[in-house]
Amino acid sequence: MENLVLEHSALDRQGVALKAFARITDEWWLTLREAAALADMSESTWKRAKKPGFAGDLTRDQMLRLSALIGLFKSLELYFNEPISREWVKLPNRGPEFDGARPLDAMIAGGLPKILRVRGYVDALRGGV
Repeated sequence: MENLVLEHSALDRQGVALKAFARITDEWWLTLREAAALADMSESTWKRAKKPGFAGDLTRDQMLRLSALIGLFKSLELYFNEPISREWVKLPNRGPEFDGARPLDAMIAGGLPKILRVRGYVDALRGGV
């Protein structure tokens, strides 16, 4: 019974994370390819995963990515006004993490480690560090 409860709880977290990330991809105007790459999924898997009732399992890496991206979205919302908060990931950036690239491209190329650094970078900006 305890395993069943743990599995249900994990599926709930996964469902919430996927729903939140799907909303973020809409707010950021990401293409199917960009959203799938950020989530470390194939495009066909992302198409299925963003629909309610997705039965697949996400890896630990994928859940960490979604969690960090949700946190990044929230930090951007707190730090910038719209439309910058929504456009920031697609704007060329000369900050130390980007070397003139768009944060989106840097995160796709750098995977989870870069996503976490970008999240930390924005959190540091927001905190005045």
